[in-house]
Amino acid sequence: MVVKYPGYTAVLQVLDDEGALMFEWLLIPAAYLLGSVSCAIITCRMMGLADPREQGSGNPGATNVMRIGGKKAAGITLLGDLLKGFLPVFLTNSLGMSSLLQALIGIAAFLGHLYPVFFGFKGGKGVATSLGVLLGFSWVLGFAVIGTWLLVYKLRKISSLSALTASVLSPIYAWFILGDKIIVSAAAVMMVFLLVRHKGNIQRLLAGEE
Repeated sequence: MVVKYPGYTAVLQVLDDEGALMFEWLLIPAAYLLGSVSCAIITCRMMGLADPREQGSGNPGATNVMRIGGKKAAGITLLGDLLKGFLPVFLTNSLGMSSLLQALIGIAAFLGHLYPVFFGFKGGKGVATSLGVLLGFSWVLGFAVIGTWLLVYKLRKISSLSALTASVLSPIYAWFILGDKIIVSAAAVMMVFLLVRHKGNIQRLLAGEE
């Protein structure tokens, strides 16, 4: 059982029930705004690189940043995208909030990455941010997904195939590891969005061109 931090408990004691509920649910739009911070665009600007939306694949994500600026820029982007999914979920998990609130906050951060309000609602594909959300739900779940990505990549050397396979299996892993239908549903929602965002990759994979 997760014990709520004393600071969080103190905040709730000051608020009435309605105020505490409002405080918790305001965390959802806050998570969306955090997710809307494009680590790819910001990293490229800070390092004097081209806008990832206008170079390479046009996708503001770590893979495209790798093409534009190399491993260091890609690593910073990857870490940033992962953390903005991980931190809000991990914090709500640690504070003992409900599975429903954790799931909604995780999905909000994920959708913020896909449709960032700060960048014309044109974001990345969401692989790293979804992984961060899953790690926030459970370290075991997150590492199961990472292990799947690494195994498929070792066998096939195709990043998109690795990401898609890990994503498709994530709701199944969530069911066996956590057994929480709400968390399983959250993983499934992210999986659907990831499949849609990777439509072009899927078509190329089927055609043997990826």
